[in-house]
This record gives sequence, structure tokens and C-alpha cells, in this order.
Amino acid sequence: MDRLLYVAMSGAKETMLAQANTSNNLANANAPGFLSDLQQFRSMPLFGDGYPTRVYSMSERPGIDFSHGDRVHSGRDLDVAIAGDGWFAVQARDGSEAYTRRGDLQVDVNGLLTTGNGLPLIGNNGPIAIPPAEQLDIAPDGTISIVPLGQAANEIAVIDRIKMVKPESGELEKGRDGLLRTKSGENAPADGTVQLNSGIFEGSNVNIVESMVDMIELARRYELQVKMMKTSADIEEASTRIMRMG
Repeated sequence: MDRLLYVAMSGAKETMLAQANTSNNLANANAPGFLSDLQQFRSMPLFGDGYPTRVYSMSERPGIDFSHGDRVHSGRDLDVAIAGDGWFAVQARDGSEAYTRRGDLQVDVNGLLTTGNGLPLIGNNGPIAIPPAEQLDIAPDGTISIVPLGQAANEIAVIDRIKMVKPESGELEKGRDGLLRTKSGENAPADGTVQLNSGIFEGSNVNIVESMVDMIELARRYELQVKMMKTSADIEEASTRIMRMG
């Protein structure tokens, strides 16, 4: 009975881990530029005394879904989206360079150009600072130009250029903060072929309906594992009663 109980218990545990992954995807369904985590189960043999006659399922995250999210047309000058493949370079909370497709930009109280969740965008020489301006424009190649505050409309000044990169998807991995970095730990070089579109931003690529179906399936699978543990306990109890009768 101990083997049956172990298999059922491990199955319930791995199902809970898969449920947490799916829940995280659903929680970020409305986060611009979010890339959903993939999920799969793998059969693993249970080794011990004798031959491995039993298996249990192991939940694992083989990677992330690199498909692009839907384009949201906002009309804001600060909303931008990568045209095709590519990434914006941002400064993560720990100060390292990371990559995202989130393009709902804003200028914070310190004058830094940031994403909607407050991460500074990186330009030619670090985070991009925007001086007080009458108007701000972002060109398709990421060049930022402004009309300085109090100046005429034809007085245009180029401030910086957003760093955009285009490493191969196999070279990237997602961290706990949801940002992507190169597996080697080195910063990806800027790629001048990456272009962006203004007035729109990219939404999450999470399929809400599919994720909800996965949640229901995982909940039923968890219930099945719990029933197996209860069955194991009932069988053990019945065996004990038979032994007492003997």
C-alpha cells in the first residue's frame, strides 16, 4: 500500500505545481507583452527495491510560448509594439539588462522612459531620460525626438534611441521576474533591423479559454489522486481488520 500511496501523493503534488503554473498564466492574461509558460507532464519510473514496476507523473516547464500577443490600438504616442520578432531592452529591478515585448510606455516622475510596470528602457548609454517637452515622438527605428518645452514646433531635438535586440529564441530564458535574459548571461547586441509601430501595444499571448479548460482538467486530476489516497487507506484498514480476525 505504501507504493500506491506514494504514487498517488506524488501525482497530487505535481498536479498542484501544474495548477500554479496555469494560474500564473491566467493572472497575467491582461499584462501587456506577457509570454505564457508552457506546461507538460512526464512519466518517471519509481525506483526502489526490485524492478521499477510503477511510474509517477512529473510536472515540468519545458519553455515559454514565443508566439506574439494581439495588437491593441490605443492611439497613444507612447504606446509602441515591436513589428515582427525582437525585444525591448529594459533595466530589471536588480540593475541587469533584460528583454520584454511590453510597450505601454510612460515617463515617470524622474523623467525616465519606462514600461507600464516601471522598468526603465535602455538607450545608447543606459536608461533613457526625457527632458520636459511639448511633444514626444518615437520613430520606427526607436529614435526618440522631442519639441523642448517652450520651443517652436520646428525646434526638434533627438534625445536617444531605444535599444532593440533580436536574439534567437533558443538563446533566451525567462527569469522569476517574468523578464527574458540570454542563457549565457551576456547582453544581446542592438539590432538595427528591428522596427516598431506607434499607437499600439502588444497584449498577452495567454489563451484564456484554453487555460480555463486546463484548470478544470487539473482540478479533476487532483481529485482523482486524492480518491486514490483514500482508497489506499481503506484497503489498508480492511487488511488490518482481516489480520485481527485471524
